[in-house]
Amino acid sequence: MRFLTSAIAASVLLAAAAAPGFAADGKSHRVAIQVDQNDPAVMNLALNNASNIINEYKARNEDVEVNVVTYGPGLHMLRSDTSPVQDRIKQIVKTSASQIKFMACGNTKQGMEQREGKTVDIVPEATTVPSGAVQLIELQEKGWAYLRP
Repeated sequence: MRFLTSAIAASVLLAAAAAPGFAADGKSHRVAIQVDQNDPAVMNLALNNASNIINEYKARNEDVEVNVVTYGPGLHMLRSDTSPVQDRIKQIVKTSASQIKFMACGNTKQGMEQREGKTVDIVPEATTVPSGAVQLIELQEKGWAYLRP
């Protein structure tokens, strides 16, 4: 019986280690970065934080997921017509696509469209979520770390 229990435990560990996204040492990190200001310095700081986090955990051979969540005035970071950091976003996604996601608040986008009387396009590297604030809450409830530059 003891051998059977050990064999089952070993099988479970081997299956988990072979799963995609599982680091060799089993450590995995997840961080949500909030951007709520239309300030290029804040946007660049958020991108610096994201890049540094990804690079540090790559160097440690540990998995990491970074979600940059924008809402309110921070949505300008992901607007294709107003983003001062579009080129940096493209570069980061090009080198770290599996570790980073950019999320635009749908509520903010809808409000901007109503005020401006036109469609607001989001950069292709980003996805729109219903609510940026709710997205941050739900990520934290799932155990994600939170960072606000």
